[in-house]
Amino acid sequence: MTSEVHMVDISGKPDVVRVAKARGVIKLRPETVKAIVEGRVPKGDVFSVARVAAILAVKRTWEIVPLCHPIPITSVDVELEARDDRVEATVTVKTVAKTGVEMEALTGVSAALLSVWDMVKALEKDERGQYPYTAIEKIEVVEKVKG
Repeated sequence: MTSEVHMVDISGKPDVVRVAKARGVIKLRPETVKAIVEGRVPKGDVFSVARVAAILAVKRTWEIVPLCHPIPITSVDVELEARDDRVEATVTVKTVAKTGVEMEALTGVSAALLSVWDMVKALEKDERGQYPYTAIEKIEVVEKVKG
């Protein structure tokens, strides 16, 4: 069996406006969400760090996901919302390019949620050092626009 890997040739495609929005959630203990909202997390401002992590990840997606093209990012919007037992992250990415930005939006959401986990892990661990409640879930593209 022969296997090949290659990037898709996009050289003949026109540059057009492209937008993608992705969303995901991290389940947390309600007391952890409260600590985030009240600014009592020992590592600092969870939402600020998660926003910066998402933006950095969007800009470097082509270095993380092997077959993604490096493309110019013209806009990144990161929304974080605290709910009773979770934080929801939504990342919207915009470009004018030959290929879409779905992977960039997904990577941004992933990085934001991983950063939230890193910031609150001391609050989420049980007495054995495990994370019985914490989970990142349902990372998905919720909107894609071309042209």
